[in-house]
Amino acid sequence: MILSMRAARFATCVSVVALMAGCATVDNMGKGGKTAVGAGAGAALGAGLGALIGDSSKAAAIGAGIGAVAGGIVGYNWSGVKKEVEKSGASSLGVDVTEMPDGTLRVNIPSNVSFDTGKYALKPALLPVLDSVARALVQHPELRAKSIGHTDSTGSDATNQTLSVNRARAVANYLSQQGVATTRLTAEGRGSSNPVGDNATAEGRAMNRRVELYLYAVQQ
Repeated sequence: MILSMRAARFATCVSVVALMAGCATVDNMGKGGKTAVGAGAGAALGAGLGALIGDSSKAAAIGAGIGAVAGGIVGYNWSGVKKEVEKSGASSLGVDVTEMPDGTLRVNIPSNVSFDTGKYALKPALLPVLDSVARALVQHPELRAKSIGHTDSTGSDATNQTLSVNRARAVANYLSQQGVATTRLTAEGRGSSNPVGDNATAEGRAMNRRVELYLYAVQQ
């Protein structure tokens, strides 16, 4: 019964997305208009996928991450990029490099290697990993990157939102300093709204303090 209800919600979401896309295409037949529709549809579809997977905060975070970039991506072979990033010592630092179901490559950067508590200055240990990401972006102009900052629930929503934005921008700015065009980079802060751990525990809060860097390929 529960699965049927989730499937119904997902079907409704997809129907709404299709309707929005159809209306927007009629109103704006230009290339820019269609690109905007794709991005919006991706965000809605990601939210729907998160609901279909389950109602937990982890499922919601998965859906939100997928929807953030799903609208404009194409299939891509990540094996070479993934190996390059992993050779930088990512795994020894706890940085997880994962191919996502939507075709993106997620570089999950935990708090222990990224920033001190309450700060947004990058730690030196993380720089070799970001250097490897920057090299991949420079060598493959079809790739884009989106940096998403997250915090735990400690502190006010306003403080957490500002901190998450600044941390996401710190990662994007560093990639830019390594030669990646700013037009290929975006940054977003989500505060404590997308937890992947239990904020009632120290371990869970540490998991929630992270930056997720999504690499994706766009149609050329």
